[in-house]
Amino acid sequence: MEFIDIIGYFGALLIGIVLGLIGGGGSILTVPILVYVLTVDPVTATAYSLFVVGTSALIGAIRNAQKGMVDFKTGIIFAIPAFIAVYLTRKFLVPAIPDDLFTVGTFEVTKNVAIMVFFAIVMLVASVSMIKGRKDDGDEDKEIEYNYPMIVVEGLVVGVLTGIVGAGGGFLIIPALVLLAKLPMKKAVATSLMIIAIKSLIGFLGDISNVEIDWTFLLSFTALSAVGIFVGIYLNKFIDGKKLKKGFGYFVLIMGVYIVLKEVIL
Repeated sequence: MEFIDIIGYFGALLIGIVLGLIGGGGSILTVPILVYVLTVDPVTATAYSLFVVGTSALIGAIRNAQKGMVDFKTGIIFAIPAFIAVYLTRKFLVPAIPDDLFTVGTFEVTKNVAIMVFFAIVMLVASVSMIKGRKDDGDEDKEIEYNYPMIVVEGLVVGVLTGIVGAGGGFLIIPALVLLAKLPMKKAVATSLMIIAIKSLIGFLGDISNVEIDWTFLLSFTALSAVGIFVGIYLNKFIDGKKLKKGFGYFVLIMGVYIVLKEVIL
């Protein structure tokens, strides 16, 4: 095994640790690690990311369900349009994007460049969400209300976004659950993991016929990420999650800027 592969697999462990520590954000590292460290093609990397993110979120969702933290009704209402959108995006939309999109002067914008730049934009938005933080709004005993049309629309939007970039989209799902379903923050975070697991894993099924999957690599990478989650959960007892989240937000911001510079300028 080469040194660069060791760094890549350490990255898999890091993804899980971040997810375990702050309950999200780790998926935003998956695509850059796969593309820039392990030199996986961006389209394949976003497919792999869906599997890694979906499996990791499923572990977290099972843990939360055992604690009674998951609101299954809200999760299913949100997840149905989301997984339909992500499946159709991976099955039909991503393969339909031409390899060469357009040319600006001497710079040729390819499918791979467009996916990575769009991913970087998602990273920048997510970083702002992490740096600003969220107020722990929501009354634990308040009756849950549903804005069904907006929940369906938000589910579709998050599904398409997830399908294109392969990230979980928790930074979009959690505010939607708080604002549209009036879920308390802790339940929103727990329920979002269930939604991410469902839509990511079903979305990945849309890739099986379109992308050549190296199962040995994917399963070993995912297993390390899963180990990382339990390490992160353990470390969470000793580390201030809010400060860590803000620090990670700045790291994601720098990574997003780096990807834009690398793909567009360098």
